[in-house]
Amino acid sequence: MAGFFFERAFGLKTSFLDEAAGYGELDTGATALAFASHALMADLLPGGYLAGQESARPLGVEIGLFVDDVAAVHRQALACGAVELAAPKRTPWGQLVAFVRCPDGTLVEICTPTQR
Repeated sequence: MAGFFFERAFGLKTSFLDEAAGYGELDTGATALAFASHALMADLLPGGYLAGQESARPLGVEIGLFVDDVAAVHRQALACGAVELAAPKRTPWGQLVAFVRCPDGTLVEICTPTQR
């Protein structure tokens, strides 16, 4: 399940896991990041859905992770099997960002917090 990749690549901890149901949650602080197996989603969405890895290009939604060391987290994600889409780069507003695609097709932005 995708959650295990997020544990290895980004250091997020599992807060709930039901392997039999194919559902889990990662602790991200004030909210949870939830993952469901393809089998569970097939049951829940009878009209079907497009799995991220089935698309040659990333889907138009991302998970953004604010981190202190973008370069280090970017390297760790690649070492765990993510594919680099954009190396760390400074934006015009001062944020450092990088983009990777996880093995399940999820698009992840690894970035420093925005300056407010």
